[in-house]
Amino acid sequence: MKVLRISHSAVVDAWRERERVLLSQGVDVRLVSAREWNEGGTQVRLQPKPGEKVRGLATFGSHPALFVYEFRRLWRTLGEGWDLLDIHEEPYALATAQILFMRTLQRILPRSRMNPPSPYMLYSAQNIEKRYPWPFRTFEGRALRHASALSVCNREAGRILRSKGMVGRIEVIPLGVDPEIFAPGPSPEDREAPPPEEQEARPPDGEATAGGEVVVGYAGRLAEHKGVDVLLRAALDDERLHLRIAGAGPLEHQLRTRTAGLGDRVRFLGALSGEELPSFYRSLDMLAVPSLPTPGWVEQFGRVAVEAMACGIPVVASDTGALPDVVGDAGLLVPPGDSRALADALVTVADAPGLAEQLRAAGSARARECAWPEVARRYRELYEHCITGPQRPTSASAASARERSGEALRPEVVLVAYGAPDMVRSALAPLVGHFPLTVVDNSSMPEIRSIAIDSGARYLDPGRNGGFAAGVNYALDRRDHPERDVLLLNPDAIISPDDVTLLQQALHADPELASTGPSQVDDDGVAATVTWPFPSPAGVWIQTIGLARLRRVRPSRSFVIGSVLMLKAAAIAQVGRFDEHFFLYAEETDWAFRAHRLGWRHALVPAATALHLGGGTSSDPHRRDIHFHASQERYLRKHFGGWNWQVARAGVLAGALARSILLRGAAAQRARWRLRTYATGPVRAEASL
Repeated sequence: MKVLRISHSAVVDAWRERERVLLSQGVDVRLVSAREWNEGGTQVRLQPKPGEKVRGLATFGSHPALFVYEFRRLWRTLGEGWDLLDIHEEPYALATAQILFMRTLQRILPRSRMNPPSPYMLYSAQNIEKRYPWPFRTFEGRALRHASALSVCNREAGRILRSKGMVGRIEVIPLGVDPEIFAPGPSPEDREAPPPEEQEARPPDGEATAGGEVVVGYAGRLAEHKGVDVLLRAALDDERLHLRIAGAGPLEHQLRTRTAGLGDRVRFLGALSGEELPSFYRSLDMLAVPSLPTPGWVEQFGRVAVEAMACGIPVVASDTGALPDVVGDAGLLVPPGDSRALADALVTVADAPGLAEQLRAAGSARARECAWPEVARRYRELYEHCITGPQRPTSASAASARERSGEALRPEVVLVAYGAPDMVRSALAPLVGHFPLTVVDNSSMPEIRSIAIDSGARYLDPGRNGGFAAGVNYALDRRDHPERDVLLLNPDAIISPDDVTLLQQALHADPELASTGPSQVDDDGVAATVTWPFPSPAGVWIQTIGLARLRRVRPSRSFVIGSVLMLKAAAIAQVGRFDEHFFLYAEETDWAFRAHRLGWRHALVPAATALHLGGGTSSDPHRRDIHFHASQERYLRKHFGGWNWQVARAGVLAGALARSILLRGAAAQRARWRLRTYATGPVRAEASL
């Protein structure tokens, strides 16, 4: 396995530990880094260790999203032949666009045509949903659509990029710490000896005594969004709190001025080196991470929290950004900006019997998950996935698994309800006693709860109507057996147990199938179209010029509608959750298209039949139509980009204009409505509902 990793931040020696561990694990990973970069206000020059496989390139630009690498050396490096490119730059960054453009350019050169382009993976920490200006959103969309995998350091970053079009695997992998450097102490020099009169009050291991002085540390930039001022107010609220502040930044002078009269209670230690930080942490009773969310920034990871936990120090942090995931049960969380709550939590850790020790134990376990060997192992597994592709069971192995699991592999039926209790009862009735049933009630109706319980179904109430996709995700996140296939069933659809079994048998007869659906009829027995080609700008124009009937629906480029849809457990695990940006309609289209890009297929099972009333749970066709077209816009923007959406929009407008002129009556009125809706923009029209 030969991997090229490109990361301007690898100029910092500590951030290259992952590559050193990967090399020791047998991965031939080479690094390209900036030759020099400003990290945290300090200009850092690349200083490779002996034998280290890292190349420093000149960079042009100083912003992480607005710089490029020197062309010639990067071109030569990319051309050396790699099994995988690990691009550790944000997907929207100029450097990412530069790397992918050069990769494409090398692919089309005559001497390179015999070699397929290396797959690539991306990285992101951005956990605020932002719509970047052109051309950055174009860079981001194209990078995401063809990436084999994405590593993120917080879950929200993965969710955001999945909604923007990321198709491949997404892994949340923490930022690493060196367990040999950040380890529990203390040694005698780690804490200044207290005055003789206080030696009885403080235990020899440095743990605070109930009612005594509490030494609280902060490490990081002294800036408003980091919440240092909140920590200072907390110290003013409680005289037991003594602060040790490590760092520098624009607020330093102001903070020093405000604390001038507090004497030894507040000490400013300045910016500490990586070698000095472990001793700093060990000198504390606990660490505070009081970060504040702003419109343009929230905490993306909180490495200092992990470093402190690795040193055996409890953490009290703001309940914002990635901090709840990073800290977990290894610390206390407080509302951001609430100095009183912060002060109370800090003294609670010191006073509550056994709490500090409990947090130390949990922090140690959490820190082990972030240790470089564990981080490197997870990257190695992700590299192997990108290079070899997903491993799917053959039909024989799947059958063997079904035999071993027996009843556990019966599919779970998930029904997302919003009102219409009579329909919910009718949809569940044929399946009671045959399959595990789950009802997600977006309407929180007592009557639906009663129907679900009477049917033996598990009743889930999200407490809000987040749409069909959100309801499905709510059920998927709470499955007792993730190895089960899942049948999605609309309340206005009815299918027999035998037909459900046919869907599952067909699903596992072909290892490449991600989903299967039955043929459908309405209550008059009229057959409905169940299989459709994936929407595309070209497809819109084919329909506009009247050639849609001549368009052949290729099985490899089509999907099955989601009113009754069987999903394979292995596909769910790889493709991931439904995109909750789709409130109603196109959520299954989006999921199916993401699966298609990963090599899965979808199939109609003609032998299985379901009754589908169609729109039976909604009494407002105008609202349904708005949601449908808004979902089409979201789908096309997500998978084809803003420019291609405008191409598709022009096609709809042209067709609607022609029909409004040529047709009469209700058909002309519908055409004029569509013309107005697309002139406004369907998503914008939906926002006015």
